[in-house]
Amino acid sequence: MEPMPVVACDAHRAHDPPYEINFGRTVKPVWERVARGEVLRSALAGAGHPVTDPVEHGPEPLLAVHDRVLLDFLETAWDDWRAHRGPDVLVPDTFPVPGLGRGSARPPVSGLGRPGWFCFDTATPLVAGSWRAARAAADVALSGADLVAEGAPAAFALCRPPGHHAGPGYFGGFCLLNNAAIAARALAGLGRVAVVDVDFHHGNGTQDVFWEDPGVLYVSLHGDPAVHYPYFTGNAGEVGAGAGAGTTCNLPLPDGTDDGQYLRALEEAAGTVAAFDPTVLVVSLGFDTFVDDPIGGFGLGAGAYPRIGRLLAGLALPTLFVQEGGYALDAIGDCAVATLAGFQGAR
Repeated sequence: MEPMPVVACDAHRAHDPPYEINFGRTVKPVWERVARGEVLRSALAGAGHPVTDPVEHGPEPLLAVHDRVLLDFLETAWDDWRAHRGPDVLVPDTFPVPGLGRGSARPPVSGLGRPGWFCFDTATPLVAGSWRAARAAADVALSGADLVAEGAPAAFALCRPPGHHAGPGYFGGFCLLNNAAIAARALAGLGRVAVVDVDFHHGNGTQDVFWEDPGVLYVSLHGDPAVHYPYFTGNAGEVGAGAGAGTTCNLPLPDGTDDGQYLRALEEAAGTVAAFDPTVLVVSLGFDTFVDDPIGGFGLGAGAYPRIGRLLAGLALPTLFVQEGGYALDAIGDCAVATLAGFQGAR
C-alpha cells in the first residue's frame, strides 16, 4: 500500500488561545488547541505517511473565496485590538442583528467593536499568531490541492485552524479561513468538484461559498442543527440557489447515530456525488463524529473510520482530505490513520 502524502506546517502552533467562551462558559484549555495538530501529525507520520511543508501561494486563492475586507480585518485585528487596550485574547462581545442600526449598520472603526462584525460567536478567539497560522493552513490546503492536480491519487492537508465554518465575509466555529473551499476553488480548474463534509458540525461557511455555484457540489452529514452548532444552517431543505440550485445537499442526523446509520447516510451522499459526475473530490474530514468526542453527539466507534475511507475510495476520484474538527485527543490520531487505511486499501 502506497503511503499518502501529508502536508503540514508548524505555524499552526502560533494560534494558541488560552481560553474561549463556549456554551456560555469559559473553556480552558480551548477545544481546538495546538495538541490536535501535533497528535494528528505524529499519528500519520508514525503510520508511514510522508509529511511535507506547504508552499506559499499568495493572497489570490484566498480572494477567490473570501472578501478582501475580511482578510484585511484578520490580518490587522490583533494589532487594532491591542491598540485599543483590548485584553490578551480577542473575543468579540457585541454582534449586529437585523434591525440594529436601522439599516445603516456598518463595520465599527474601533478595534474593540470590529470583531463582532466579522465573527459570529465567542468561541473563536484570536491571539497574536492567529493570522499567521490561518494563512499557513490555507497554504497547506492549497499545497495538497497542487499534489492532486499534479497527479497524486490522494493527499491529506493537515490544516489547523480548521475552516468549514468560515464564510465569504465572516469567521467563527474555531475557523478563520475556509481551507476546504479555498482548495476546492483552486481545483475547479480541473472540472467539477464535489465537497463531502463528514465533520459532526454543518459546514455553513462552505455552503455559503458555493451556494450559487453550479460547478461545485457540497454534501454534508452532520448533527441536527435544531440542537447543534451552528444551529441556523444545515437543514435538509437547504439545496442552493440560482445557478447552484440542487448542488447543495444536507443530511442532518439524530443524536446517537451509530456506525450503521452513518454509513447508510454516507452511501446516500456518495450516490449524490456520483450523479454529479465530478472530476475531483475534496473531503472536509472531521473526527468529532467519534463516540467520545467532547462536543459531538454521534456514537461512531473506531471501526467506522476505515469503512468511511472505503466508501469514499469507492467514488474512484482524485481526492484531497482537508482536516476539520475532532477533539478527543486520545482518539483522533487513530481515526485519521484508520480512515486513510480504509481509503487506500479499497484502491
